[in-house]
Amino acid sequence: MKIKHAMTSLALGMTLAAGNAQAALHDWGGGLIYDDVLDVTWLSDANYAETSGYDADGKMTWAGATAWAAALSYTVGAVTYTDWRLPTALNTDGSGPCSGSCNDSEMGHLFYVDLGGSFGSPISTSVDPDLSKFQNIKDGVGTLSGGYYWSSTEYSVFPGLMAWNFDMGSGNQQDWSLKSNAYYAWAVRDGAPIPEPGEWALMLSGLGLVGFMARRRAARLA
Repeated sequence: MKIKHAMTSLALGMTLAAGNAQAALHDWGGGLIYDDVLDVTWLSDANYAETSGYDADGKMTWAGATAWAAALSYTVGAVTYTDWRLPTALNTDGSGPCSGSCNDSEMGHLFYVDLGGSFGSPISTSVDPDLSKFQNIKDGVGTLSGGYYWSSTEYSVFPGLMAWNFDMGSGNQQDWSLKSNAYYAWAVRDGAPIPEPGEWALMLSGLGLVGFMARRRAARLA
């Protein structure tokens, strides 16, 4: 397990070094999108509960959405991920949550920072190229339903009745939603994906090439 963790860290480091230094989202394939700032992995399908056949339209109560994410098993190649959850509405430092155009929660960061969304506008109106990494984001455009997504964070004033949600149709994070409401659910997990065995070989060969070039450069400078 320690070796797998070390190799994942190595793979991540090589991926980030090879890509744009300012990039935050990385498509690992198989429907996994990694955010290197928050260190979380999103499902690229923002309504996988419907796509997978779990729910007719993907809209569930807070309890239903929470249970779905916790029970989700998602396989890419030989790796199965079972540690999914709903996004938190808390800020990255654990404070909050805040209401309105909050860009420091997980969905707020995705909407405003990663995907270039604007407050008051549906995320589908963004021209950010990273938006194409995702499918089935519900933002209310072309439908009579909104783009509300449940967070895992309960409303502290009435935790038994309400929870926080994020509206992909406006960029608004709000706390007054009854848990009995039917909203969408977007699965996320902590950390980066685990590369496949074939990817190990490619990355290790790449690491060897990096080492060779470094030694060659050192020899020229000697």
